[in-house]
Amino acid sequence: MRLFLISASALVLAACTPASEPAASPETAAPAAETATTEAAPAAEVAYGKAATYKIDPTHASITWRVNHFGLSKYTARFTSFDATLNFNPADIAANSVEVTIDPLSVETDYPGDYKAGHADSPFASWNEDLAKNAQWFNAGAHPQISFKSTSATQASPTTGTVTGDLTFLGVTKPVTLDVTYNGVAQMPWAPDQDKIGFSAKTTLKRSDFGMGAYIPNIGDEVEVIIEAEFGEVVAP
Repeated sequence: MRLFLISASALVLAACTPASEPAASPETAAPAAETATTEAAPAAEVAYGKAATYKIDPTHASITWRVNHFGLSKYTARFTSFDATLNFNPADIAANSVEVTIDPLSVETDYPGDYKAGHADSPFASWNEDLAKNAQWFNAGAHPQISFKSTSATQASPTTGTVTGDLTFLGVTKPVTLDVTYNGVAQMPWAPDQDKIGFSAKTTLKRSDFGMGAYIPNIGDEVEVIIEAEFGEVVAP
């Protein structure tokens, strides 16, 4: 009986196979996948801006930071006032340098509610002002500037590398390393002779290293910093 069922099944399968599509013979079967070869596409050539001094374009740049909030979200805010000068030389990575200054009074949290309604005893008019001026946060009255000055740069690929420098925050200076991606070069229609180059960068630092320990661990110690920046070539008059 079992032999009959096996034979019947074989007949049904044979009957369902279209006559126009015979089973492939070993001679006509497609080559095994492991024997197939594919030529890799040539890597795209990276276009770099010219070796020059560049200034940041603040209308096309952002400095954003994120910190864990009770394990529920990454609280996100940014600075809106900053400046940066870049000495760029794609032929000599070690010669590259950047200096950045940030105004802590420019912190922007997009606080949506009536701050004073919930903080009647606060001496500050807004959450932005509290964060900027309060001694447990940015303490801008005593430390009116955050600065970063690079000390070295390395290249990992044609478009990626690191920049290490001294970050001065709340009067404390510590080394910080940024992971940097070079995004390319362009010329704007209104300045066709002037290169404009763009970068993305990120790092993670511990705020407690700089003396800011308020509400750790409910508000995280590690702070992610995310930077997007376009720089315009400085052209001598």
